[in-house]
Amino acid sequence: MDDDFWRGRWRDNRLGWHRDSANPMLVRHLSALGLPAGARLFLPLCGKTLDIHWLLGNGFRVAGAELVETAVEQLFAELGLTPAIGDAGALRRYRAEGVDIFVGDLFDLGSEALGAVDGTYDRAALVALPADVRPRYAAHVARITASAPQLLVTYDYDQSRMDGPPFSVTEEEARGLYATYDVALLESAEVEGGLKGFCPATEKAWLMRRPA
Repeated sequence: MDDDFWRGRWRDNRLGWHRDSANPMLVRHLSALGLPAGARLFLPLCGKTLDIHWLLGNGFRVAGAELVETAVEQLFAELGLTPAIGDAGALRRYRAEGVDIFVGDLFDLGSEALGAVDGTYDRAALVALPADVRPRYAAHVARITASAPQLLVTYDYDQSRMDGPPFSVTEEEARGLYATYDVALLESAEVEGGLKGFCPATEKAWLMRRPA
């Protein structure tokens, strides 16, 4: 799986991961991060998720990273915002009031360009990555966010029954990837109808915080 895979999915409008409303686990559990009013949240591999609409509508600021520029163009159009567009090192930055989205390879995004964030919300990034990339990804996000608290959503299922993405992430793997955090399971719920309409799966929400 490479960058062309994701560009092809957007080109062909095969966006099975895109929800038509904010993720219920975000709505139920964002408060667990203990963020102040107006906090800035980082959303890696954000696409054009309606979670961004919900966050902005609830007074938060958003920083995101997305590989496919088409997704970012559609996001701003759907938000009704006209972004200022400029370079940010190897990436392009789309910026409007309360929202900054970096376009390009997430691993090219550094902490200086990203700026300070109060938390990370990951619904569709970790689970979009194959197993050999996930350790590098988790470490990179922790580094560029200064280990800000995270709300993570994963799926756990029999990987032999379905090809990812989304990929299965077991509890053991989740805790191992984020071993430098205190990790707490906030919710575990069966996916109604199964992933892609056939594969039984459990959706889980995790809270990761720096140890006291």
